[in-house]
Amino acid sequence: MNESAEFLGKALVEEGLLSRAQLSQAAALAREADCTLDEAIETLALLPADRIAMTKAQICEAPYADLSQFEINLSNCRLIPRALARQHLCIPLFVIDDVVALGIEDPLNLQALDQVRQLVRREVDPILCEPKALRDLIERAYALTGDESNERNGDEVAVEESESGPIVLAVNTLLADAIRSGASDVHVNPDQGEMHIRYRIDGVLHKRQGPPLSMHSKIVQRLKVMAGLDVTQTRRPQDGKFHFAHGDWRVDIRLSVMPTVTGENAVIRILNAGSTILTFAELGIDPTTAGQLEQILAQPHGMLLVTGPTGSGKTTTLYSAISQINTLQLNIITIEDPVEIRMPLVRQVQVNPEIDLTFASTLRSVLRQDPDVVLVGEIRDEETAAIALQASLTGHLVLSTLHTNDAAGAIARLTDFGLPPFVINSAVSGVLAQRLVRRVCDQCAAPDEPAPLHVAQFDLHDARGLRRGRGCPRCLQSGYHGRIGLYELLRFTAPLQEAVAGGASTDEIRRVAMRDGSRLMWQDGIDKARLGLTTIDEVGRMVMVDQTTQAGAAAPLRRSA
Repeated sequence: MNESAEFLGKALVEEGLLSRAQLSQAAALAREADCTLDEAIETLALLPADRIAMTKAQICEAPYADLSQFEINLSNCRLIPRALARQHLCIPLFVIDDVVALGIEDPLNLQALDQVRQLVRREVDPILCEPKALRDLIERAYALTGDESNERNGDEVAVEESESGPIVLAVNTLLADAIRSGASDVHVNPDQGEMHIRYRIDGVLHKRQGPPLSMHSKIVQRLKVMAGLDVTQTRRPQDGKFHFAHGDWRVDIRLSVMPTVTGENAVIRILNAGSTILTFAELGIDPTTAGQLEQILAQPHGMLLVTGPTGSGKTTTLYSAISQINTLQLNIITIEDPVEIRMPLVRQVQVNPEIDLTFASTLRSVLRQDPDVVLVGEIRDEETAAIALQASLTGHLVLSTLHTNDAAGAIARLTDFGLPPFVINSAVSGVLAQRLVRRVCDQCAAPDEPAPLHVAQFDLHDARGLRRGRGCPRCLQSGYHGRIGLYELLRFTAPLQEAVAGGASTDEIRRVAMRDGSRLMWQDGIDKARLGLTTIDEVGRMVMVDQTTQAGAAAPLRRSA
C-alpha cells in the first residue's frame, strides 16, 4: 500500500470500522486487482463509500460533502473544462466571495488545486467527495452545458439508436435525472432569454438546472425524433411516445409539444412500467373503507367509480382493486389510455382513436369476449357511460373513473350524460373520490402548530400529532417526500338510492351519505395529519370543506381527538 492508503487503513481500524483481518483482505484485493484500497473495501462490501470518504476527509483535515442530493449550478461547470474535471475528478460546487468550493476526490492533490486556481483566478477550497458520486455529477453537469466535447454516457442510453453528440447526451441526461429524482413530468419551457426546466415531483413543480436557451430548438427536435413526430412542423401541437432505457429501468415516455410565442413548449410524462401495484393499506385507504371496497369488489356485478382530477391516482387505485380479485377463475379485461402497468392474467387493451379504437367502440367488443370484470380507463362521453352502466346491469363488474370534485358529484355527472336516476341506482354500487397530498418528510419532521385559518376551517383545536418537515436535501428543502391519498366512499345504500331517485342535489346527497356513515375527504385528511403523515396545509390546499356538512362532522371529530 502507498502512504495515503496506509493512513486510511490505520484510521479505519482505529475507529473500529474495520478489523485488521478485513484490512489485510482489502489490501490483498487491491494488489491483485490493481485498484485503490477504497475500491477494494467497497467491492468487498466492508464499508459504504460515503463512510470511507468521511474517514479520508478527517485524515486530510478537509470538509466532506454528500453529493447524493446535490444540485449543481451549471454556470460553475463552465469555470473549468470537462477534461480537467475528469482528469483530477473535481468540479466547482459553488462560489462564495471569490472563493471556489471545489469538490474533489483527493484534497491533497496540489497539482489539481494549482491548475484550477490558475483557471478560475480565485482562491480554491477543496471539499472531499465520494469518487463515484463525483463522476456521476461531472457527467450529468457537463452533458447539460452544451459542451461540444461531450461524449456518450454508457449508463444513459435512449431508444435503440447509435447516435451520439451533445444534444443526444443532453436529452438523455435530462430524462435520466428526472427519473432519478422521481419526477412524473418534465416541463421544457422557453422564455425570454432563458430556458426553464421544471420537474413535477410529488405533484408540485420544482425548478431545476438545465441547458442554455441556445440548445432549446435542438432539444425539442431531438425529443420529436425520439417520439416519431414531424420535426419540420413547429406551428401546431404534436403528441407522441417512446421508450427510454436508463440503467435497469425502462420507462414509457409521452411527449406533448405546443407552439408558444417564445418557442415550442415541451411536456414529458414519465410512465414507470416497473411500478409495483400497491395494496389498499399502502395507498392510505383506512381499514373500514378498504373493507367496504372489498365488499363491492366481491359482488358479481355492479359498478365502482373512482373520481378525482387528473393526476390524483385514480388509475393506481383501480390497479389495486383489480389485483384484489385477479384469479384464474375470472376473465378480466381492461381498456386503458395508456396501459401503465402490465398485469398477469389480465387482458389489457390500449385505445387508439386514430383507428376508431375508442373507449366506447372497444367496450362493445370487450363485452363479446365473455368478461367477468371490465375496467374502463375513463368515462368521457354519453356513449361510453351508457354502455358501461348497461354492462354492469347485465352481469358484469365494471370499474371506471370520472372527473368530479367529490364522490357525490359523480351522480350529477352521470345525470348530465342523460342516464336516468333508476339506472344509476341499479348499476352503481359505490363511488370512491380521492386526492393525493404530499407526505411529511420523515428525515426532517418536527411538531407543527396549525394556522388560525385552518383551526377555523377544520374546527381544529388540538394540535396533537401534527408534524411539518423543516426541509432537507432528501426532500429538496420542501419538507415533503412522497404522497398519500385522501379518500371518501359513497355507498349506494337504501337512503342514498331514495335521495337519488328523488332528484336530490349534490349537497343533499352528501348530507344523506354522512348521516349514513360516510366520511368526507377532509375528515380523512385531518386523521392523516394527526398521524403525522401529511400537514394541515396540504389538506387545506387539496380539499375544500363544504360548510353545509362541516357542522355535522365537527363534533364527532373533536370527540375522537
